[in-house]
Amino acid sequence: MDFELAEEYRMLRDLVQRFVRDELMPLEAGVLARDAEGQGSHLVEGERTRLDKVSKEMGLWSLDAPEESGGMGLPHVALVGVNEALGSTVAQYTLPPDSPNLRMLMTAVNDQQRTAYLEPYARGETISAIGISEPGAGADPAGMLTKVVKDGDDWVINGRKIWITRAAEADFTILMAITDPVKRARGGMSAFLVDRDTPGFNVLRRIPMLGGEYTYEVVLENCRVPGWKLLGKEGDGFGPMQVRLGTRRMEMAAWCIGAAQRALDMMIDYAPQRVTFGQKLSQRQAVQWWVADGAAKIHAARLMAYDCAWKLDTGKDVRTEISMLKYYATEMAQEIIDNAMQCFGAMGMTKEMPLHLFAGRIRNMRIYDGPSEVHRMVVARNLMDTR
Repeated sequence: MDFELAEEYRMLRDLVQRFVRDELMPLEAGVLARDAEGQGSHLVEGERTRLDKVSKEMGLWSLDAPEESGGMGLPHVALVGVNEALGSTVAQYTLPPDSPNLRMLMTAVNDQQRTAYLEPYARGETISAIGISEPGAGADPAGMLTKVVKDGDDWVINGRKIWITRAAEADFTILMAITDPVKRARGGMSAFLVDRDTPGFNVLRRIPMLGGEYTYEVVLENCRVPGWKLLGKEGDGFGPMQVRLGTRRMEMAAWCIGAAQRALDMMIDYAPQRVTFGQKLSQRQAVQWWVADGAAKIHAARLMAYDCAWKLDTGKDVRTEISMLKYYATEMAQEIIDNAMQCFGAMGMTKEMPLHLFAGRIRNMRIYDGPSEVHRMVVARNLMDTR
């Protein structure tokens, strides 16, 4: 087995690390100040505009977009290091386009949708969102109530969606709804492309989340969508959605590795400098174990991420591995960040350091795209159903 990353992927990882160091890290002070004032932890428009320009000039756009759409067509393995680097800063920035929705579109678009949606999105010209969860249906899509019926050549959608990132600014939302109330998640769930200005698509409210993040709630009231905007086949929305979820879980794991590594590095730098009761923190067994265990768990998570990415790229069934990775990486990062906050004492509790934003965001990730308990259930079920 060769554990060495291909040279071109190492070069890409190093390039993104330089982008993070030179362009994103200097923005952290502003992010922390805005968060402390209750304005959220997002980058402002001017910062994003400049980052878009710089990252595009560096050739960092459309990394995994199809080559025929102007992208580089890179595999999941190439993106682990990219997302680890991006996860190491609280100045959150996504290299256009966002991979999960991109790969869902790649799986399901027809020729008309390819021209109207996939290709502009692949070039980074549009922003997308996804609407899956509902007030009464989160981790279990079988409880979805949003329904859509055929009316002539159109589809009419009614329901409510929640926890949607970027719903207010997205040019279009990939929206999941029930087309067959009997089959539901087993052949009765479909995906639709809904433009922001579609009548009946109403952004109800912005919801402040931990970590200075925001999501949105959307109400669909007789939202009429042209027939050609059914994404994929009627009743077959679950499969493409799983492609999207798998990609996001891979991203989350890499972000968690990056955040955990940053927290560990901060602890390693600080512990030898801080003296309490006549002894450096680095000489205390508790701190030594935090560092040693943290390094071992990050290493394990990184190997799990590359293993899962390689299996995804080679077409293997990774349902078990990706659930293992998602809950292990998020809980690993939560533990290491919490230990770092403990190591820094009162300073670790302030909003002057990035640790609290990492902690909030990782806590969100333990719920997003399936809570840890559901992923443990999936792993156990997959292992025991074969016995």
